[in-house]
Amino acid sequence: MSSVRIILNFLSGFGVLANIFLLVFYTFIILCHRPKPTDMISCQLTFIHIVLLITGPDIWLWDIFESLNIDNDFKCKTTFYINRMMRSLSICITCLLGVFQAVTISPSSSLLNKFKYKLKKYMISAFLFIWSFNLPFTCHRIIYSGAFTNVSETKQMKATKFCSLFSMNHIIRALILTVATSRDVFLVGLMLATSAYMVIILFRHKRQHKHLHSLSHLKASPEKRATQTILLLVVFFVVMYWVDFIISFTAILLRMYDPVILSIQKFVMNVYPTITPLIQISSDNRIINMLKHMQSLCHHIFKWR
Repeated sequence: MSSVRIILNFLSGFGVLANIFLLVFYTFIILCHRPKPTDMISCQLTFIHIVLLITGPDIWLWDIFESLNIDNDFKCKTTFYINRMMRSLSICITCLLGVFQAVTISPSSSLLNKFKYKLKKYMISAFLFIWSFNLPFTCHRIIYSGAFTNVSETKQMKATKFCSLFSMNHIIRALILTVATSRDVFLVGLMLATSAYMVIILFRHKRQHKHLHSLSHLKASPEKRATQTILLLVVFFVVMYWVDFIISFTAILLRMYDPVILSIQKFVMNVYPTITPLIQISSDNRIINMLKHMQSLCHHIFKWR
């Protein structure tokens, strides 16, 4: 196993474990406590990132399939479809998280204020729409991907060591690229707009309270802390998205995935779903308090022993 793959597997494994911890926490909060409105969105995003990491190119699922002696063509089609669908869901759910928080912190005088309760009411409907839209949206990955054989004979574009993308009709390709690009541009633009809006709200809040010096106002409110966390996640996603877009565009121009380009893209694809749970864990007081309580409990248990 190459050093690059060892690093990617370590990154993926670490990200999967962090996301599983977060998924268990959110599931417990949703089922047993009074969850925040954003907990359901974060829980879904965490699940998506787990699947995204284990279906990454040449990572976990490939080894499982290989041990089961599953046909390479089936491996390619399955992993490409699931991975691309999860990437599409990731951008949609991240955008929904940013929009929801922007509406949540909007002042009563804002036009967005009237959507506060409507968003909570129609959240499940939004989830169903997002999943229903993305499930068929990436179906072309099943048709136009398969086991890699010989580029010179079949005019395939090598995407991974074992997989390739088949050439498709120019009209179909243009249609898919137009729809996908339009969706991504709209969602990324919406993320940037909500991020700018949240920055303005936080800046106004800071100006309003800068003359207050009591300790109660020096500490960030839970709502403000949540906004800062979501703002960081959204901005981080946008940066990683554009890096991945530039790499993918370069690969399309070259008509093949150079090993160096492919390794960089794999790393970029794994960074966001790996870093996201760490940001959420470190900024959620509920998790921090729970970990402190567990640490104290373990200390007392070992002390009595």
